Amino acid sequence: QYTHISLWCLLSAPLLIGCDMTQLDPFTLNLLSNDEVLEVDQDPPGKQAARVFQKDGLEVWAKDMEDGSKAVGLFNRGETPAKVEMKFSDLGWSGKHRVRDLWRQKNLGKFSDLFSATVPRHGVVLTRIW
Repeated sequence: QYTHISLWCLLSAPLLIGCDMTQLDPFTLNLLSNDEVLEVDQDPPGKQAARVFQKDGLEVWAKDMEDGSKAVGLFNRGETPAKVEMKFSDLGWSGKHRVRDLWRQKNLGKFSDLFSATVPRHGVVLTRIW
């Protein structure tokens, strides 16, 4: 579900749900109401992300945000957890940048030249980078 919603938001797709909202379980309600993730989808210019890296079932998608930051999804389409690297040079950037995990709403720190994370099977780490 994280992968599904992350890709929808990176692609600025309309977010529709066809169910009785009063019957949502806590996980699904939190999934659909994470303000930092929704901000990626609702960014005013409505630009879509582009894939900036793909190899062996690992992908990195990046979206330019109105404030100059980038929303970046690290995806693992494989059957086992894998380390996914996102090089800042693939984003047209160099130097140190601040990275925030949007699903966990947690600052991860400042990183030089690249950021990497272990992504679960069929999973995603959705970040915002300044």
